Amino acid sequence: EIHLVESGGGLVQPGGSLRLSCVASGFDFSSAAMGWYRQVPGKRLEWVGSINGVGNGTKYFPSVKGRFTISRDNAKNMVYLIINNLKIEDTAVYFCNYRKLGYDYWGQGTQVTVSS
Repeated sequence: EIHLVESGGGLVQPGGSLRLSCVASGFDFSSAAMGWYRQVPGKRLEWVGSINGVGNGTKYFPSVKGRFTISRDNAKNMVYLIINNLKIEDTAVYFCNYRKLGYDYWGQGTQVTVSS
């Protein structure tokens, strides 16, 4: 059974940084591209970036490029999202994502709140 579990969210002041983590199980993680998404209540789910299975290729939504970094540790079945220079508009629930044959798997999400 495929599982994704995110962690690392919290309350952070503007300008701060966070590292979100996602541990995966139930599939061949090292061969799987992984994505990060975020959602503000009442708004659409927003893709923020992805990383390929090897970990040497990333893509980001333009508005977060330069502040968001995705990495992975295939030995630990972990994917990370580092967010620097956090802004109030980064407040959202963040989810990691695995897509297999057109079906999306999600974790429960981790809340990031940016506030002074």
